[in-house]
Amino acid sequence: MTDKKDLTIPSQGSMIRDFIMRIKLIWALMKDHRVSSWLKIIPVAGLVYLVMPIDFVSEIALPLVGELDDAAVLWLTNYVFVELCPPDIVLHHVKLLTAGAAKVDTDDVVDADSVEIKDSGK
Repeated sequence: MTDKKDLTIPSQGSMIRDFIMRIKLIWALMKDHRVSSWLKIIPVAGLVYLVMPIDFVSEIALPLVGELDDAAVLWLTNYVFVELCPPDIVLHHVKLLTAGAAKVDTDDVVDADSVEIKDSGK
């Protein structure tokens, strides 16, 4: 059985990159035919709640809290979706995503020797 700690996405260096990687994981799991269609309803329900005109907490009565409940519902539905997906499928997609990210990072590295040049003109 897959260990739960293997299912976490390694940090990509910034919160925005981590967020994008999480969205890519959810999208890959949504497209995977091995994931139950019933599970795929969870993130869709979060998106439907986001665009629904009726909220648990009104933005008019409590402006900041009204926005936070939308964000909390999105986070919760996406978290529950990934947690309920079969661990071997999640691990497969995590490895694919992190392998692609590691390949991009290594392409940016230039292997070279450096030489210090001193200005003796003065």
